[in-house]
Amino acid sequence: MRPKTPLTGNKRKQVEKLTQGLRGIFVFLFITSGVINVLALTGSFYMLQIYDRALTSGSVPTLLGLSALAIGLYLFQGFFDIIRSQILVRMGARLDSRIAPMAHQVAIDMPRFGFSTAESLERGRDVDTVRAFLGGQGPVALFDLPWVPLYLIFVYMLHPYLGALTFAGAFVLSMLTIATELMTRRLASATHRSGIERNAIADSNARNADILKAMGFAGRAVDRFNRANQDHLELQTRTNDISGTFGAISRVLRMILQSAVLGLGAWLTIQGELSAGAIIAASVASARALAPVDLAIGNWKSFVAARTAFIRLKETVIALAGTVPPMTLPAPAHSLKVEKMTVAAPGSGRVLLSEVSFEIAAGQALGIIGPSGGGKTTLARALTGIWPTLRGSVRLDDAELTQWSDADLGQHVGYLPQDVALLDATIEENISRLEPEVDARAIVDAAQTTGIHEMIVRMPDGYRTALGPQGVSLSAGQRQRIGLARALYRNPFIVVMDEPNSNLDGEGEMALTQAIKAVRARGGIAIVIAHRPSALAAVDTVAVIQNGKMVAFGPKDEILKPSATETFSRPAGATQVGSRITARMSE
Repeated sequence: MRPKTPLTGNKRKQVEKLTQGLRGIFVFLFITSGVINVLALTGSFYMLQIYDRALTSGSVPTLLGLSALAIGLYLFQGFFDIIRSQILVRMGARLDSRIAPMAHQVAIDMPRFGFSTAESLERGRDVDTVRAFLGGQGPVALFDLPWVPLYLIFVYMLHPYLGALTFAGAFVLSMLTIATELMTRRLASATHRSGIERNAIADSNARNADILKAMGFAGRAVDRFNRANQDHLELQTRTNDISGTFGAISRVLRMILQSAVLGLGAWLTIQGELSAGAIIAASVASARALAPVDLAIGNWKSFVAARTAFIRLKETVIALAGTVPPMTLPAPAHSLKVEKMTVAAPGSGRVLLSEVSFEIAAGQALGIIGPSGGGKTTLARALTGIWPTLRGSVRLDDAELTQWSDADLGQHVGYLPQDVALLDATIEENISRLEPEVDARAIVDAAQTTGIHEMIVRMPDGYRTALGPQGVSLSAGQRQRIGLARALYRNPFIVVMDEPNSNLDGEGEMALTQAIKAVRARGGIAIVIAHRPSALAAVDTVAVIQNGKMVAFGPKDEILKPSATETFSRPAGATQVGSRITARMSE
């Protein structure tokens, strides 16, 4: 096991901020629990007084007075119990409101680093787990446990033998609690991992539903899910068996102990060492003493889940605290420089792009061509900051991408991915990138640049048409053009387009060419990854990516139509590479 790295500086402050104000609430809840547990002795004192005073004296006023007092104390106990419950619920909601945005931010970032969607969404479920635990009976048991000695002392004062018996029962139940923890800890962790694996398969099947249906292997996909689900169920069953078994044993022991207290109390009464009222009082108090332990065992599964979830959430906060917000820089306006950039695949660590260097000035457009799997999409992800560089750098106006915050960088970057995914929102919200203050003019300008303004206004709700999940109500070409409008919104300095014409018709390709020309005309930089030569109509520079290397870079005419005289620097054989790729694109 790796030693834990001590928290320092900003990380410690962020973790403390996570639980800021909760210490005072915990102290208040501890005191409130003390009041509740003291008032819970009402039943024992009531029985003691009824049997030893009211019955022996035959006084009805004494009986009524004791009953009225008991009712009042019970009402007070219920009042404090309600307060404690409501505070715990609100504490869970307060913790949720603090952590949920950070957990969701990490969930968005995790897929960039090789994690599955199921693993990413688990951070949000962790928040739900902690909140649900705080609103349940688990915390009540934990707050009542420190007050168990109060009942043991009360029973001991009635008679030392009864106190010893109750203490022995509490000790045995505590050992059962520890045994439950030791036996379920590893299984709980394995169950959690298997649940993530099962959810990852379910998510993959849902995202590929069309393929599974069309090609008829949905049954095999279900079988694959079922195998993962069976593994998860087996681990979950073993965990539940352990906690359920110990829970049942604790309940049985508690009933046995309660009967044993009554039996021992009866024997002591026969011996003349205890009153009849003390028998009932001892039974009630001993049951109350063991109730928190029994409740803790019954809720141990939720306690372990909440503890594990909170540890992961602390790690989430620490991960976010490790980044220091950079200073705001002027908007880039001059160049994009890539310096000896090497990029590895997140998760596997396999190098996909190696030692790539080039420079593009404002007003230029770069076309990137090459065989499939050569590293073109990897280059696009690195240029937009989606994937971090292993070595080297990407610079906007000489400032490395890491010197920009995500929000600031996003204002200067437009990105159209190969697989266009639209948000479950309106067209207006998609194009405007969910800006809270919508700029209608900028939205319309972006739509007109891509030639989809007329298409949008013909829809029943125009720009406020809801697209639904993944924009399934639109054709692939329509989704691609809306994605392009989103990339061009507010005229970002650099626009990266990965296969932007893969689903476009002739009209769409003309609009794409005009959009690239518009980016160049306003002094921006356009980068186009393409397999079809029509996408390169408006570019002036071409790069060839092959086997993770840039094998050629230069003016389009010289790369796609090699001349006898080379006027730019490129590796030997680049002319032939450009010729072969051009031939393939023309086929």
